[in-house]
Amino acid sequence: MTDEPVPTDTDGRTELVVPAEIRDEILERARDGHPEEICGVFGGTYDAEGRSRVRSQYPAENVAERLRTRYRIDPEEQLAIFERLEDRGEEIVGFYHSHPQGPPRPSETDAARATWPDRSYLIVSLEPLEIGSWRWRVDDDGSGAGDGSGTDGRFERERVIVD
Repeated sequence: MTDEPVPTDTDGRTELVVPAEIRDEILERARDGHPEEICGVFGGTYDAEGRSRVRSQYPAENVAERLRTRYRIDPEEQLAIFERLEDRGEEIVGFYHSHPQGPPRPSETDAARATWPDRSYLIVSLEPLEIGSWRWRVDDDGSGAGDGSGTDGRFERERVIVD
């Protein structure tokens, strides 16, 4: 990654519960995708009070211009994934992507492009191999989400529980 990581709050009040099988699938996909970033969507149950449980993961094609340092899910593919989630009675729990050359924490670009308040953003690092998860938070009035500045919201670190 070329971006410096954004400051984070590590209060650990929120949790993302991920089945070991899904974690392993994402790690394998990240290794197979190296040196490019991989990405996808998590479905499951979302608890606004702080605990989300992943039930499924939906891999998505990375259509960013700079595949080694960015990720972007095609809007049409993202909509199709959201419709599948709805059909299965699942909620959008969050998103995942990899940092093939960087740490498992959000970059400034990740913060500038975050658009889903209170959802998890799991990041896979390949060097060393580890995962980290972060919740995107915005001001109480909801302002600033996804405006590209990265200044009206923040990532808060959350605990990852492998189940």
